[in-house]
Amino acid sequence: MRRIDLLGVDEVPPGTMKMAWVDGTDQVLVINLDGAFTAVQGICSHEYFELDKGFLTAGTLTCALHLSRFDLHTGEPLDPPAELPVAVYDVIVEEGRILIEVPDGPLEVNE
Repeated sequence: MRRIDLLGVDEVPPGTMKMAWVDGTDQVLVINLDGAFTAVQGICSHEYFELDKGFLTAGTLTCALHLSRFDLHTGEPLDPPAELPVAVYDVIVEEGRILIEVPDGPLEVNE
C-alpha cells in the first residue's frame, strides 16, 4: 500500500471540494462533507469531464456534463448516462493533511 498526500485540511472547507493531482497524471477530487473527508476519482466514469466542475448535494456528486449523479460513499452511479462507478479512495487525515491510501501501482480509475 502507498499513502499519497493530497491537500491540507484547511484547503477544503466544509461543503466544498478541490482537485488534487497524483503522480502528475491522475486527478483525485477531495470533498469535505461537513467535516468528513472523502476522495473519488476526479474524472467522470462516463465521459472525460472534471468532476470538480460538478455539484454537491446531500452526499452525492453530480457531473455537470451529462448530470450523472454519484453516491459519494460507494461511488455508484445513481442517474444515467453513467453506468460505471467512480473509484472511491480510503482517506486518512494526519497532522492537518488529507491523504489517501491505495494499493501500490497505478491509481484505480474507472473509465
